[in-house]
Amino acid sequence: MAAHRKSKHSPLGGQAVRTAATLALASAATATLFEGSGHAAPQPTTAQVKAEVDRLYQEAEVATEHYNGAKEKADEARAELDRLRDEAARRTERLNTARNELGAVAAAQYRSGGLDPAVRLALTSDPDQYLERAAFAEKAGDRQAVALTSLRRELAAIRQLRSESTDELTALRGHEAELERQKAVVTGKLTEARVLLARLTAEERARYEAATAARGGSGTSARADGAGGTGAAGGSAPVRADRSSGGERTPVVAADGRAAEAIAFARAQLGKPYVWGATGPSAYDCSGLTQAAWRAAGISLPRTTYTQINAGQRVSRSQLAPGDLVFFYSGISHVGLYIGGGQMIHAPRPGSPIRIAPIDEMPFAGATRVG
Repeated sequence: MAAHRKSKHSPLGGQAVRTAATLALASAATATLFEGSGHAAPQPTTAQVKAEVDRLYQEAEVATEHYNGAKEKADEARAELDRLRDEAARRTERLNTARNELGAVAAAQYRSGGLDPAVRLALTSDPDQYLERAAFAEKAGDRQAVALTSLRRELAAIRQLRSESTDELTALRGHEAELERQKAVVTGKLTEARVLLARLTAEERARYEAATAARGGSGTSARADGAGGTGAAGGSAPVRADRSSGGERTPVVAADGRAAEAIAFARAQLGKPYVWGATGPSAYDCSGLTQAAWRAAGISLPRTTYTQINAGQRVSRSQLAPGDLVFFYSGISHVGLYIGGGQMIHAPRPGSPIRIAPIDEMPFAGATRVG
């Protein structure tokens, strides 16, 4: 029989083990603390903050255009649903009227006794009068058959309208869900940007604002020039020297016709705030501004940047003329209204009012002529 093995005892007691473990953990924590403080991430520079904020604003604008598209579809679905419901109500009213008329005919036939025609002929003392009444009854029967056919038609139409209404309601709810999702993305990106900017000191914030204003090029001076409605885009001067995107000074041909009207409207909005999802009159986002400008000229544009780019004839950058829509970024997430000389009027982003800026301040993606 195998002998029992004796268990080995730790040379330290339970209390000693616990004390040693506590000291080891404390030592590790202290080492980590010093190591962490020795390798803490450096405070981001103003340029780094600006780059990150720019990225967040650009992503927010992408989400804004998706929000605008979802809102447009939701509005269309809601309008179609209302139309279907109104049509169903009108047809239901006609159905009820036809039912009442049919019921009145049935009641009259019941009161007449509903006798067999041969019996009526045998009992009548005036065959001519009977034949006259029989012809009238036949016509009434024809009208009753028409009424029944009309009832069946109205019932089928109402069923179809109710089915379409159910489908449209499902679509509406889907668009509204997408609307809320994109709204959450936009507000989240803008909140992140505000948090980053709040970390800047007053001096850093001043440098950031100066860098942002410098990126706008001659926007401030252009605004002063355009606020009075003068200049090439306003149509009151035939030629004006402006700085082009290539840094050269080139003549700008005055806009005319509808393009001049669109530009005049956009000039009148200079200084108004950018608000995502806004279409005026007190604030706009980028596509809301271009849509409103061309609406003032009598042309209806779709709501979003990625649909506006297909709303007219594509033109190259070298063929740009005042009134053209100019688009930016690979996702077609920003749009401005070209006014000539490498300049545009656009609604840049939150915190930056509607202004004139060079088209080379963002990655150019394409242009469209709608006038």
